[in-house]
Amino acid sequence: MMKTRIVLFGLVVGTAGCGTLPDGSRWGQHAFTCFDSDRIARAARDAFFNPNTLIPLAGAAVFAIDDFDEKASDWATKHTPIFGSENGARKASDDLASFLAAQTLVTALATPSGDEAAPWASAKLKGLAIEGAAIGMTQGLTGVMKEAFVRDRPDESNDNSFPSLHSSTAFACATLSNRNLDSIDLPTGFRPVLQTGNLVLAGGVAWARVEGRKHYPSDVLFGAALGHFMTAFIHDAFLNLPESERTSLMTFPVEAGAGVQLAICF
Repeated sequence: MMKTRIVLFGLVVGTAGCGTLPDGSRWGQHAFTCFDSDRIARAARDAFFNPNTLIPLAGAAVFAIDDFDEKASDWATKHTPIFGSENGARKASDDLASFLAAQTLVTALATPSGDEAAPWASAKLKGLAIEGAAIGMTQGLTGVMKEAFVRDRPDESNDNSFPSLHSSTAFACATLSNRNLDSIDLPTGFRPVLQTGNLVLAGGVAWARVEGRKHYPSDVLFGAALGHFMTAFIHDAFLNLPESERTSLMTFPVEAGAGVQLAICF
């Protein structure tokens, strides 16, 4: 899977980076230029109510019931069904997280920011500053919460188990990569494959932390929700890209009536 994704991203980089967005603007051009309170409020609402925030948040709440968290952690570390060993899981979590971080940079550079060198560089720097701030704030908030919610790790190495920094950072990078892919003109079918793959890789980072005896399931699930919420909010509120319809409702005729199709982009 990893080799396939590297090939696909090679195609992305090779075919993007220049040109402009559909409205003629450059990706990153309008970052920091307009602080619209309505847009900021809408970005916060949309980020929170997105399934990529609500589903892991609900999952964390479920695992926190009784001793479900501890039992799931014990099972994962005993069987290590995906990564084969605790050490293998820990290494995989680091490797996958590094890949996602690199991918965030690659997709940002591949977004269309014009054909002239100086405006291209200026737009990229502003856009990357927003995305870097989103990741930095995610990591900072995760650290603050670790200090506030003292919880021993499953391996008892320290009391910084909740929430998972690996998980919040991985899902932050996956979210930003997926947002960047929304701005890149890709062949039909490429975008959903890459975006789904990003979430799978981030999920792999999270699960590896459980198999590696570094976190409980609720730690990584809350981290996933936090990572998505923070980066989706900051990206959508402050990068000031042309707003696309992330939710659409269509009607179409069918025999003896009409059908309705609801599409949600996440």
